[in-house]
Amino acid sequence: MRRSAVLVLVAAVVAGGVGWRTWHAHVATASTTSTTSTAPVTTTTVDRPRPVCVRVCSVWRPMDPWQVDAPSVMTTTFVPFVGAPADVAYAAWVRTSSTILALYPGYKGPGPTNLPRGPEMVPLAGRSRLLATFNSGFYEADAAAGFFANHTLYFPMVSGLATVVRYTNGKVEVVRWTGGARPGPTVLMARQNLALLVSNGRATTRSQSNALWGLTLHGLAAVWRTALGVDAKGNLIYAAAPDQTAAGMAAVMVKLHVVRAMQLDINPEWPIFVTYGAAGAQAPSLFVPNPNQIPGRFLYSSTKDFFAVFVSRRPGEAQPW
Repeated sequence: MRRSAVLVLVAAVVAGGVGWRTWHAHVATASTTSTTSTAPVTTTTVDRPRPVCVRVCSVWRPMDPWQVDAPSVMTTTFVPFVGAPADVAYAAWVRTSSTILALYPGYKGPGPTNLPRGPEMVPLAGRSRLLATFNSGFYEADAAAGFFANHTLYFPMVSGLATVVRYTNGKVEVVRWTGGARPGPTVLMARQNLALLVSNGRATTRSQSNALWGLTLHGLAAVWRTALGVDAKGNLIYAAAPDQTAAGMAAVMVKLHVVRAMQLDINPEWPIFVTYGAAGAQAPSLFVPNPNQIPGRFLYSSTKDFFAVFVSRRPGEAQPW
């Protein structure tokens, strides 16, 4: 290898930082005929999550080691509030440009329907490229909200609600819904749950009213809560944390540098984020340590609806079904 190329590769490794893998495919050097050439060098920048810094800065770790390209799923843990050192938040970052965010009904959730529910688990057709699975939102009976997957509108969209949306161009967003009762032709998936928790990078005023964010176990104000947001580059960030009010969970998401976020499930039974250490849905592992859940939870019929993340083959492709 020529000396100039070696220097470029070393620089890329140093720039990668702790917890980040560097791939030679993301460093391109110009063709030269002399080791003293001054031809410009082009480096392709790959998205990665920003560290969370409270007392110390968190480290993001890849959770899909079997992929040959840059990681699509990374996780970190951190203590969001100095005054509560025992309350650890669990966060996962998903690169939307290289993944499919899919949504599947369970056999009870989001609610009663005469429409076909599909596999009610991770379909066999998608398991070879399964990266992660995680919990969704409330039952329809607890909070009326839209649910659209696999060209099927299970429940109509509600104007003003927080919504995670995947579009035909491959983009994923968390938005305040203004698109009418039925998603338009550019929408591939949409799931609503309550109002926005975070908007424009700040906790919403509504997030300060805890009673507006669901019934909690034993009526406690602070319980396990989960949320899903999008960062400034359009990547998804999931978080779960114990002993959080709605305001506390909004603060957790702000610390994770989201621009918008929505609350998902709450209470101890439901938080779950599973990663897979090998292709084919092998070596499942619970990232969120919940004794009420098991690693293989979504590899068989699920009670509630859930999200799954797959390696993408092309932007805007249909989710496995």
